[in-house]
Amino acid sequence: MPTSAGARPGGDAALIQIVDAAMAEAARKSGDWLVCRAGCYECCIGPFPISQLDALRLREGLAELERRDRPRAQRVRQRTRDYLARFGPDFPGDPETGVLEEGDEAEESFAAFADEALCPVLDPEAGTCDLYAARPMTCRIFGPPVRSADEAVGVCELCFHGATDEQIAGCEVEVDPDGLESKLVGELERATGVRGDTIVAFALMGE
Repeated sequence: MPTSAGARPGGDAALIQIVDAAMAEAARKSGDWLVCRAGCYECCIGPFPISQLDALRLREGLAELERRDRPRAQRVRQRTRDYLARFGPDFPGDPETGVLEEGDEAEESFAAFADEALCPVLDPEAGTCDLYAARPMTCRIFGPPVRSADEAVGVCELCFHGATDEQIAGCEVEVDPDGLESKLVGELERATGVRGDTIVAFALMGE
């Protein structure tokens, strides 16, 4: 089971501020090339790895939603239970901790895992994220051209239709240039003893 012990490292608020500011600049540069809007949730289909820091942020976000809007939080929990009941037996990782396996074979298994399933945090009727303020870093930086560490720059396939490589490059921003996220993840993993990536559903398991 995922651990809820402790709280997020204090630097997570600073990390979110840095990343969100960079994404606001990316959106400004991208202008009409960027078509991401509420109700567009192509990027919410299929699982993706999230860090233990993302996982803890999601759990705290769900606890906050419980205080503000319990029926909505209960719907998130029910979608999570349904997701795990359907896909949990094929999870390519440890079902007790929710930690994904590593290695080439595990990556191949993950590529085919629940690849057409909606994220359990997505409200399928509204087409919006119920834990948007607590969303993982992958969700925060998806859409416009961004660079994070040494990873290649990519953009949402629905955006930048007709744009040249030069136009896309002109909209690029770098997020987290000092590697703060990696430092915070390491700090949290040492504190909790839970190491490795997970997915949204397992992050919320038991919450």
